[in-house]
Amino acid sequence: MSRFDGKVVLISGGARGMGESHSRAIVAEGGKVVISDVLDAEGQTLADELGSNAIYTHLDVTKEEEWNAAVKLAVDTFGGLNVLINNAGIVNFGTLDGYTEKDWALIIGINLTGAFLGIKASAPELVKNETSAIVNISSTAGMQGYAALHGYTASKFGLRGLTKSVAMELGSQGVRVNSVHPGGIRTPMTDGLDVGEPGTPINRIGEPEEVTKMVLFLASDDASFSTGSEFIIDGGTLAGEGAVG
Repeated sequence: MSRFDGKVVLISGGARGMGESHSRAIVAEGGKVVISDVLDAEGQTLADELGSNAIYTHLDVTKEEEWNAAVKLAVDTFGGLNVLINNAGIVNFGTLDGYTEKDWALIIGINLTGAFLGIKASAPELVKNETSAIVNISSTAGMQGYAALHGYTASKFGLRGLTKSVAMELGSQGVRVNSVHPGGIRTPMTDGLDVGEPGTPINRIGEPEEVTKMVLFLASDDASFSTGSEFIIDGGTLAGEGAVG
């Protein structure tokens, strides 16, 4: 058996980048996936390519009613929901004198409130299963600060904390909740950014598929005794400074 035989997975931000990689891998391992995003053309193309075990739906993660509709689609199409992967996110920049309240509200709304709404909408279905999982995609910015990334850092620290509080609430009901903290990963969101971080132990940018391996472990029953924890996949960025080579 494949790890996701009989499993139904809802992925936000699933149309491209890391989300696309997660979607492809879930189907390859026998699962059924609801790909959700605001990138309708890309999401529908991906779902069509993946076949009958994938379906696409539009999802603005800041809209509670759209989350409820995405969960209902999973249940109506595939018979239930076993895993939520909160992958959708954005990044914006600005020093304190130039970073506006609108900038702050936008990124907190998508990166943190969006994940909360997804958890709230999914929880009633997740607890119906013997084992279920929530995987929240945070960042190394959920472990340390970065200059001029105030909203991003706050949102990713917040998602790390939300992971722990939800794990405490849902653990006794069979739902595991963990956060994943990627470093610089090659995605459309990082195009044009200096995310390779020379001088770290693994002196290169990461690939989406490398993050996917971690995400699928946590989403599967292989991680049956892991909850409320953070899993770092950053090429050693957080290990320290001054790597040799």
